[in-house]
Amino acid sequence: MDETILCVNGGSSSLKMALYRFSGGQEQRTLSAAAEEIGQAESRLWLLDSENRTLADLHQPLRDHAAASDALFRLIEQNNRDRPRAAGHRLVHGGPLLFEPQIINADVIAQVKRAISFAPLHLPSQIALIEAITARYPGLPQVACFDTAFHRGLPEVARRFPLPRNFYGEGMVRYGFHGLSYEYVVGKLGNELGSRCIIAHLGNGASLAALKDGAPIDTSMGLTPTGGFMMSTRSGDLDPGILLALLRGGKTPEQLEAMLNHDSGLRGVSGTSGDMKFLLQQRGTNPHAAVAINMFCYQLRKWIGAYAAALNGLDTLVFTGGIGEHAAEIRAEICAGLQFLGIEIDSGKNSSEAAIISSASSSCTVRVVATDEDLMVARHTRNRLHISGQV
Repeated sequence: MDETILCVNGGSSSLKMALYRFSGGQEQRTLSAAAEEIGQAESRLWLLDSENRTLADLHQPLRDHAAASDALFRLIEQNNRDRPRAAGHRLVHGGPLLFEPQIINADVIAQVKRAISFAPLHLPSQIALIEAITARYPGLPQVACFDTAFHRGLPEVARRFPLPRNFYGEGMVRYGFHGLSYEYVVGKLGNELGSRCIIAHLGNGASLAALKDGAPIDTSMGLTPTGGFMMSTRSGDLDPGILLALLRGGKTPEQLEAMLNHDSGLRGVSGTSGDMKFLLQQRGTNPHAAVAINMFCYQLRKWIGAYAAALNGLDTLVFTGGIGEHAAEIRAEICAGLQFLGIEIDSGKNSSEAAIISSASSSCTVRVVATDEDLMVARHTRNRLHISGQV
């Protein structure tokens, strides 16, 4: 049966959509669309066909995700005749109860709303997108795919925080994120993953996962997507005393949340931007941009070293995500301090973004893999519908 799945991926200030057609055992992305800088004075909308040719590139104000979804739906409907069989959503967090893909109903929505405190930047807009699709396509099945599912089997030593025991039972644990991306990379590499592997998903949000024989044993993000190492605008892990001092100094929880998620990380240290491409362009003339980049690479090296210790060595290091896939300079700087793990980078392969960027003499294979979270959402959505008999 030919089926078209609409994939929806809502970020804190962005919205991505994609259409996948399943036919005769083949999977094809037929359209890609996105809205960026939602809520700003001017937002960008774009639409690409199956060959990544631009069908539309527009600039207009989009006040919120509902307005962005309406604009993207219009673009998609103008360029696509196939009514989606279902819509699949990447949801950042399902709280302590929801992990596996779920057909969305009132109970699922209620549980996701109870999890908003775990991901307040993402879940409200993602719930709004579910409601927008319900209004536009009444009766269309929708499936929630959770980014936390991949990490559900973390061992207790990694999953538990060193807090009083009752908090563990109340769901205050390490959930981990970017699970759909990690799942794609694991499936893509198969046996080439190696027994001891670290995957670095480096984008605006960024995290690491340590895998033993393909299963995660640790990951950098924690209870929320703010944890781990510094990101584009997020702080990553901090001394808890910093937050206590700021609270005592008069900061409100809302002010701290805004600071930690929107004004920290690369943006906070550079004082200008959280965009890695922009910072690399400014590095030679802006010392603050240089410090931000140096800190990012330094923290990544520390985390990779720690996870190599947890794995008792390292066979494979994988870079993915926007920075991981396209910033050769960042990959080189991260790996430059990891020779003790047997990592040697071939500068020519790295600059050309080859699939393997390590040298022939490197005992650890370093790879670059273009991730595809949308494809994972499409697959999970289709499989969930078939399991439930909604075919």
